[in-house]
Amino acid sequence: MTVVDGEAQAAVPAVARRVHTVRRAGVGVVVATRVDGLPEVLHWGRDVGPVVPEDADDFVLALARAVSPSAFDVPWPLTILPTEQDGWEGRPAVSGQVGGRPLVPVWRDVHVHGDEQRLVVDAVSDEVSLRSEFELDDAGVLRVRHALTNSGTVDVEVQALEAVLPVGERAAEVLDLAGRWTRERTPQRRAMTDGVHVRESRRGRTGHDAPTLTVLGTPGFDDHSGELWAVHLAWSADSVHRYDQLAEARPVLGAGELLRAGELALRPGEMFTTPDTVFVWSDAGLDGVSARLHDSLRARSGHPRTPRPVVLNTWEAVYYRQELEPLLALARVAADVGVERFVLDDGWFTGRRSDTTALGDWTVDAEVWPDGLGPLVAGVRALGMDFGLWFEPETVSLESELARSHPEWFLQVPEHTRTWRHEYVLDLARADVRDHLLDRMSAIIEDLHVDFVKWDQNRDVVQTVHAGRVGLDAHTRGAYAVMDELRRRHPWLEIEACASGGARVDLGVLDRTDRVWASDSNDAMERLPIQRWTELLLPLELIGSHVGPEVSHTTGRHLDLDFRMAVSLFGSAGIETDVTRCSPAEHDRLREWTALYKRERGLLHSGRLRHLDLGDPGLAATVVVAVDRARALVRVARTVTGPRSLAVPLRLGGLDRERRYRVAPVTGLRVPKGVDVTRIPWIERGSVELSGAVLEDVGVRVPSLAPGTAIVLEVQAIH
Repeated sequence: MTVVDGEAQAAVPAVARRVHTVRRAGVGVVVATRVDGLPEVLHWGRDVGPVVPEDADDFVLALARAVSPSAFDVPWPLTILPTEQDGWEGRPAVSGQVGGRPLVPVWRDVHVHGDEQRLVVDAVSDEVSLRSEFELDDAGVLRVRHALTNSGTVDVEVQALEAVLPVGERAAEVLDLAGRWTRERTPQRRAMTDGVHVRESRRGRTGHDAPTLTVLGTPGFDDHSGELWAVHLAWSADSVHRYDQLAEARPVLGAGELLRAGELALRPGEMFTTPDTVFVWSDAGLDGVSARLHDSLRARSGHPRTPRPVVLNTWEAVYYRQELEPLLALARVAADVGVERFVLDDGWFTGRRSDTTALGDWTVDAEVWPDGLGPLVAGVRALGMDFGLWFEPETVSLESELARSHPEWFLQVPEHTRTWRHEYVLDLARADVRDHLLDRMSAIIEDLHVDFVKWDQNRDVVQTVHAGRVGLDAHTRGAYAVMDELRRRHPWLEIEACASGGARVDLGVLDRTDRVWASDSNDAMERLPIQRWTELLLPLELIGSHVGPEVSHTTGRHLDLDFRMAVSLFGSAGIETDVTRCSPAEHDRLREWTALYKRERGLLHSGRLRHLDLGDPGLAATVVVAVDRARALVRVARTVTGPRSLAVPLRLGGLDRERRYRVAPVTGLRVPKGVDVTRIPWIERGSVELSGAVLEDVGVRVPSLAPGTAIVLEVQAIH
């Protein structure tokens, strides 16, 4: 017997007895209760409206399956947590062991309740009890979490607890991301094939090669068209992203935390709650998926509300060469060109002269800073800038006072584990380790009133041991707890999530931070695709993007200053180079660029993001359209030479087709000369005025850009 909203549901012919819907922003999830066992998701996709009680049986019957040849003798359901017990022969959504037997729950006493935004399912079995929550927000983004409690008398080892949803049978292609250090979030796309397909991340952090999202779509989907189903795991450690396409079932898409053998053993009464699995449906292509995610993130209570400041980070300006007077000189030039936040990177703490020593010793180096950091901070503030400071709290150098004093605090056994960047990881599952870090960090943050912490994590976390078993889940939750407590103690504090650049880009860490560092590559050419695919998940205000030096630290490539500024403009912008070595002319150009960013960040950080396919693989075009469609900002950048001599027209969708717009190059960046013998006539004149319909269907021709150059255009409604 199933109980729904407190009412017992009598059995009717066929399979299920009541339909429950959650609906928001054009998205609907339709769930059918059953006579026994867990509910079944009948539909996830376009909102089909409320299903009234008198239509429930017909809705269920319309989708009820027959008995397939060479199959189970009765029809079986694809439940919210499918296992072999249900008839599912794909990857089980829950698995483990209890008392030496496989954990295959037989669910009973199932209660379903909720409203049009949230659905809660409670159920029990002989060994465990379950609470599953499905919450659809105002952007149409669905978050699913499961909580499993040991309701028996012996330990339960949980090996998997994953969220899955069925997708439309028309899904035929899969896209996810891969990558490496300084080349994060590289797209890979292929046809869906039969079987169980799993992407595992075993990096101990999100990873440079993380899938970020797994997207299933209809044939030929692109930025603006196609029906898509996407999943993201809001978690900063090992993960599973999967899709199952079996001959006898609808395709399913899902994700969950990757649990190692023996990692999670629930004692009687203990509960495990999964990280949120984030599901997104769109019928408007990849940009439609992004639009829902961006709207969802911007609606959070903790989303940054103040203008995102122009940042100068000192790393590629001075590296470990920290001295008061050169840094004050750097700060003076930074303030003069328009920087609003000055961040002191690695090298300020006791004994830190290279990456081989001192991690964990979070006291100010008295040799480098005989008067402490106070004089630098005072100088920075006197120039009107905020002050930020770099930490790497989770790691420890063998050559450190902390390692010598507390070898029991290591998350790894040093003699059995390789170092990475000459460091190991601290066990943040331990309360004494968390307390130590909070005390050391809070003392500095409070004393200097640090505005911003760059929280780095420079190694993969492998071979973890906590209390005799794998300790990654507990460590990751401990790291989250330290971030949360820092924010509680210092309500003004902002945190950037950095992990060797872009190895911790996920919505779990962003629940407690204010932006991510997308990559350690400040090569603007490399940054174009890195940022574009980071934008699949995150809006621009959450993506740190800095103007690097003329010669890239990571690639050795020479790039023009205007190109570097154009790329950094579309993000949470900053500078990461020694501006004291720039020429007066370069200072002028940087000053104009920071003024442009400050003028346009309100649009950049609130508007709808669009990516244009101009039919030229060497061009990357990004557009931000204001919510009211009165303005837009467009960047067209060339990475390699194109196939044609005649530049292609720029066709701009997303505007109001009935309004008239003026298109002009922005003030603050130079218009590149390009490779044309003469200039494009409308650019020579300074602007062109066209209707939104003409801009969308016909477009305006842009210059034939040389590789490594970009043009940024402003589109302004004139009535």
